[in-house]
Amino acid sequence: MPHLTVHLPENRLTGKEPELVTALTEAIVDVYGEWARDLVSIRLAGVPADRFAQGGKAVDTNASVILGIRAGVFDRPDAAQIVARLGTALTDAITRVLGEELRAGTMVELVASPPERTFVGGALAV
Repeated sequence: MPHLTVHLPENRLTGKEPELVTALTEAIVDVYGEWARDLVSIRLAGVPADRFAQGGKAVDTNASVILGIRAGVFDRPDAAQIVARLGTALTDAITRVLGEELRAGTMVELVASPPERTFVGGALAV
């Protein structure tokens, strides 16, 4: 179950939430396949002005994506290609909706969860 937490400048996010959710979902589906569409879970967090900083200065051109995925993806022979595609696809989705100027400041972090540490609805996910 791919789940994303995305932190974005609030001033850029407001009013674009539906379009961004669609773009991020499509990015995951493009990498994993259509089977993943109904499993994609997205949480958007708008960061107020002056709460994103780079080099000690407030900026509104940063974005942070944390993508929780099953650890098994890193054991696949094509793992390097999958993770590269995820990083590129998610960055592209953000810049397509919110502006190209966010590309350089967009960080995508893939966080691996072993199957025995993933729970949905209070039960171990299968």
